[in-house]
Amino acid sequence: MRQSKRDNWHSLETVEVEKLLNVTTENGLSSTEAEERKAQFGLNILTPRQQQNPFIRFLLQFNQPLIYILLIATVVTLFLQEYLDALVIFAVVFVNAVIGFIQESKALKAIDALSKSMALNAQVIRDGRKRNIDARELVPGDVVVLQSGDKFPADVRLTQQRDLKVDESALTGESVAVEKSTKPVPADVVIGDRFCLGFSSTVITYGQGKGIVVATGDNTEVGKIQQSIAGAEELQTPLTIKIKKFSHMLLRVIIVLSLGVFAVGILRGESPVDMFMVAVALAVGTIPEGLPVAVTIMLALGVSKMAKRRAIIRKLVAVETLGSTNVICSDKTGTLTENQMTVQEIYAGDTSYAVSGLGYRPEGEVQQEDGSVGLDDNESLQLCLKAGLLCNDSRLKQVEERWEIEGDPTEGALLVSAIKAGYTEDELNKKYKRLDSIPFESEYQYMATLHASKPRLIFMKGSVEAILDRCSQYKTAAGEFKKIDKQKIHNQVDEMAAKGLRVLAFAMAEVPDALININHEDVSADLIFLGLQGMIDPPRAEAIEAVKLCQEAGIDVKMITGDHAVTAATIAGQIGLKGRRENGQLVAITGRELQALDDEELAKVAENTAVFARVAPDQKLRLVKSLQTQGKIVAMTGDGVNDGPALKQANIGIAMGITGTEVAKDAADMVLTDDNFASIEGAVEEGRGVYDNLTKFIVWTIPTNLGEGLVIIAAVILGTQLPIQPVQILWINMSTAVLLGLMLAFEPKEPGIMDRPPRPAKEPILTFELIMRTLLVGTLLMIAAFGLYLYERRVLGATVSEAQTVATTVFVVLEAVYLLNCRSLLRPMHQIGFFSNMWVYYGIVAMMFFQALIIYLPIMNKLFHTSPIEIMSWLRVLGAGFVLFVVVTIEKWLRFSAAARKLKIRTSSNTDR
Repeated sequence: MRQSKRDNWHSLETVEVEKLLNVTTENGLSSTEAEERKAQFGLNILTPRQQQNPFIRFLLQFNQPLIYILLIATVVTLFLQEYLDALVIFAVVFVNAVIGFIQESKALKAIDALSKSMALNAQVIRDGRKRNIDARELVPGDVVVLQSGDKFPADVRLTQQRDLKVDESALTGESVAVEKSTKPVPADVVIGDRFCLGFSSTVITYGQGKGIVVATGDNTEVGKIQQSIAGAEELQTPLTIKIKKFSHMLLRVIIVLSLGVFAVGILRGESPVDMFMVAVALAVGTIPEGLPVAVTIMLALGVSKMAKRRAIIRKLVAVETLGSTNVICSDKTGTLTENQMTVQEIYAGDTSYAVSGLGYRPEGEVQQEDGSVGLDDNESLQLCLKAGLLCNDSRLKQVEERWEIEGDPTEGALLVSAIKAGYTEDELNKKYKRLDSIPFESEYQYMATLHASKPRLIFMKGSVEAILDRCSQYKTAAGEFKKIDKQKIHNQVDEMAAKGLRVLAFAMAEVPDALININHEDVSADLIFLGLQGMIDPPRAEAIEAVKLCQEAGIDVKMITGDHAVTAATIAGQIGLKGRRENGQLVAITGRELQALDDEELAKVAENTAVFARVAPDQKLRLVKSLQTQGKIVAMTGDGVNDGPALKQANIGIAMGITGTEVAKDAADMVLTDDNFASIEGAVEEGRGVYDNLTKFIVWTIPTNLGEGLVIIAAVILGTQLPIQPVQILWINMSTAVLLGLMLAFEPKEPGIMDRPPRPAKEPILTFELIMRTLLVGTLLMIAAFGLYLYERRVLGATVSEAQTVATTVFVVLEAVYLLNCRSLLRPMHQIGFFSNMWVYYGIVAMMFFQALIIYLPIMNKLFHTSPIEIMSWLRVLGAGFVLFVVVTIEKWLRFSAAARKLKIRTSSNTDR
C-alpha cells in the first residue's frame, strides 16, 4: 500500500484515494484486511509520553552549584566530627530539596488529555455491512459513516456529504462552523482550508457524511500536535537563568576565596584542621542558604495573589516570567474575542442599522446612525429580523450566568439580533408556525422555511449571491415593492465585508394558502429581497483596554489565528494592535505566506507584524521560536488543541479556563479562570511586583553574606580568632531570611510599575548600581562586626564567646535596619508609606525576640556558642545600625534623583513624538 501521499490526501480525487488505500466505499475493508492493517499501523491511539521517575525528580533538586558546596561542607564537618554543624547544614539542604520537589508542577498531561479525546465509538463499513466498533480499532482505509453530533474518530477523506458542517475551532481557531466538500483542494493549503478532510476530535454540528480513514493515532493532525508538544523544548525562565548565572559566579568566588584563605592560614602556620573549619565557615557565610527557600516562598505568595485576580499558576517560576514578558502572542477566537458570533450591522429598506451588545447575551438595541431605533417605521427591517429568527434551526439558552447556542453559531447570532429588537422565539414560532423547510445545502447556499401565516410566507437566508440571483424586487421601509438594484446591494455588501463582517442575505415570498410543502423550484425566482445582516465574532471590551495597558507597558501584542486574514485584521484594528500597516490598515500575514519564508525572513516579519491569519499549529510554534531567537520573552495565550505546542514552547503559556480544551490547559503554565485577556494585564502587574520584591530580597541578603565573608577573610589576614563561628553564621542566614527577608514578599507594588518597559532578558539580577550598594553595605557590615568584636576583646576585655555574640548581633540588627532601606530600591520610606507593610515590623520584633533567646537562654548559649552581653553592647550595635541607615538613605536619594531625571527626559521625548 503506497503511503507517500499521505500528507496530501486533500489534493487527491476520491477515486485515487480508494486506489491508494485499496478499498471501496461501498464494501469497506474486509475483517481480515482490517486486522492486518491494525498489526501494521497499530491502534488508533496517541502514544503516551513516559513520565520521569519521581525519585529522579527529587534527586535533581540537589543538582545546583550552591547545593554542591553545602553538601561538601556537610561531609567535611562530619569528617571533623562537628556533628551539630553538619546536621544544621544538611537540614538546610534537605528542606530546600523537599520544597522544590513539592512545587514541581510542570506535569506534562497534555498527551493524556489528547488520548482521552479519542476514546469514542465509530460506525464503519466492513465486509459490506455497517457496524459499530471501538474507534481505537480504526485503521487507514476504513470507511466511516458520520452524522450530526459525532466527533471525527480519525482523519477522514470525505467521499460523500450532505450539508456537512464541522466545528474546527479547537483545531484551527475558526470561529464559524466549516462547510465541508468532497472536492480536492491544492496541496499547499493550510489545515483550515482542507474542506474535503475531517480531522480527529473535531465535531460535526450539522449534516451527514461518509469518508475513508486516511490517518490514525500519531499520524492524525491531533497526533502531530502531540508530537510537537512532546518535542517542545523545556525552556528556562529568565529568573532561573539569572539565578543559575549568579550561582556559578558565586561558586567560583567561594572556591577561590576558600582555597585562598586556607592557603594563607597554612602559610601562617595554622593547623590544617582549623583552616578546614575556617574554609567551611567562609563557604557557609558566603552562600545565601535562605535564597532558594525564600525564592520558592515568595513565588508561592505571588501565586496566591494572582489567584485572586483569576489567574491560576501551574508552575511557580511563571509568576516571575510574566513580569519579564515583552511579547504576548494571542489566539483570536475566545481570547481576544467573545467566541460568540454577533450581528453588528443590518441593511434593510435602503437604511443601515447598528446593533449594540456583544455575544449571545440578548441585551442591546437596533439603532440608526442618529441613535433612533425606528423599528416600527421600517417594515423591511422587521421582516429581515423575523426571517433571521424563523428561518433558523438553532436555540438560545441560558446556563447559569452564560448564554449559549444549541446549533450553528451563525444562526445563534441571528436569533439574538431579533431578540434585541423585541421579538421572542416562542411568540414568532407560534404566530408563524413552520410547515416545511429546505435545509441548507452547500450546493444551493441557502435555507428556506414555509410558515402558516396570513398571507402564507416563505422566508429565506443564505449567501448574498444565492439570494440576489432569485430576487426581482425589494421591500422598502414603507412596505412598498420596488425593482431591485443588485449592484447597489453588492456595494453595500463590500462595505460590510471590508469591516470583517460575514454577510448573509434575506428574502421572502408570498405563496398560496394551499401550499404545505416547498422545494427548490418554489424559491427559484421572483423573491422579495428583505435585507442584509453582517456579523462577526467581536472583540472583548475588556481586552481592548488590557491590550492598551500592555502596549503602554512596553509589551508587544500579536494576534495569531486560524481565521481569515480580513476578519483577523479588522478585529486587530478594533482592539488597537500596533504593527505594520499599508494604506492605514494593519497587514495580516497568512499561513501560506509564512510557508514561503526562511528563518531569517520570518524573524523580520515576526518582529514588525501584529496579525497572522490562517496559521497552522506548526506555524504558531515556528513563530514563537522565531521571536525567542531574537531574545524575546514570549507569552502565548490560547484555548484550542491547536494552541498546545506553542503554549508549551512559549516562555509562559496561558490557557483559557472556561472555553479552553484540556490539552491547552495542561500544556500551559497559567490558566485564566474567567477567559479574560484583561486578567493577563493584572497577572503581568503582579509578576513585576513579585520580581521587584525578589530583587529587594537579593539586594538585602547578599551584603550579609559578603560581610560575613569579609569578616572571616579579615580575621585570617590579621591572624585573629574568627569573630563569628559557622553555626552562628547559619543562624544569621536562615533566621533572618525567614523572619526578616520574607517580609519583603508582602511589600505592595510601587507606583508606576506598569509605566516602565519590560526588563531586558539579559539584564542581571544585580545591576552595576545594586552591586555598588552591595559592596557598600557589605563593607559597612564587616567594619561594624569586626570593629565591635575587636573593641569588645581588646578594649573591654570580653571573652571570645561574648565578643562573637556581639558580632553576631551586629549582623542581625544591621540586617533589620537595612531591611527598612530595602522596602524600595530607590524611594525613601515616606514616599512608600511607613506603615504600608506592617509585616516588616512584625518580623523585626520576632527576630529581636529570638536573638535575645540565643543570647540569654543557657541551652542556646551551648548550642550556638553565645554568651549574655551588656546593655552598652546593645547600644553600640544600635548606633552602628543608625549609621548604616543614614548612609544607605543618602545613597538612595542620590540614585533616585538621577533616575527621576532620566525618566523625565524619556517621558518628555515620548510626549514630543
